Amino acid sequence: MDDLQSPFRRWLLVAGLFLSLPIGAEPKPRKQDSYTAWFEAARLDNVKVCNDLLARGFDTNTIEPDRLDTALLIAVRQGSVRVAKLLLSTPGVNLDARSRNGDTSLMLAAYKKDLSTVQALIDKGAEINHPGWTALHYAAATGSLPIVRLLLDHDAYIDAESPNKTTPLMMAARGGFREVVDYLLSQGADLEAKNELGLTAVDFARAQGHPALANFLEARLRESKTPSPSRN
Repeated sequence: MDDLQSPFRRWLLVAGLFLSLPIGAEPKPRKQDSYTAWFEAARLDNVKVCNDLLARGFDTNTIEPDRLDTALLIAVRQGSVRVAKLLLSTPGVNLDARSRNGDTSLMLAAYKKDLSTVQALIDKGAEINHPGWTALHYAAATGSLPIVRLLLDHDAYIDAESPNKTTPLMMAARGGFREVVDYLLSQGADLEAKNELGLTAVDFARAQGHPALANFLEARLRESKTPSPSRN
């Protein structure tokens, strides 16, 4: 009996669905609102949708209600290169908008080692130096020497302090990135700087399992404290 009823019941459900509609009507897909389409396009690098919405007057600096991000922040974070390029060419785009945790688009691009986007943001006038974590911290933390060089070439503060006074040199040492450490030191980074816990770049390197780098930094520290021989 169940085998006979099952198809019959399915037929009743389908018939009931169409009987509930006006004559000649068909189910229509729900139309996506502009806000949803905008932020989804930023995530999926759908430059056409973003372009269409901008042409209709959509505000490029609209903030996503749930995550509090702008489309530029989303595009940079997601690697949506074409959308990011479009937004950077849009007059009035807020280059320095911050995400919920305080990240800017420049910081995100530096963290993702996206040199071209870092360059584009700098060219457009994005802020490089501001209180707290900076793009230089993020570039040093990921070992991106080209971005570290670029930021310093544009006057990034080499000993910028995070909220707990961690410097870019400490972040590079923490990651074991010898080339970045060498470059920061060559540009005058303070090897003696300590964060709020009293930790130096040497401590960061040793704590994260980079003994060779820690020994090198200790040697540099001793060398810097050794008085130069006087010349008579």
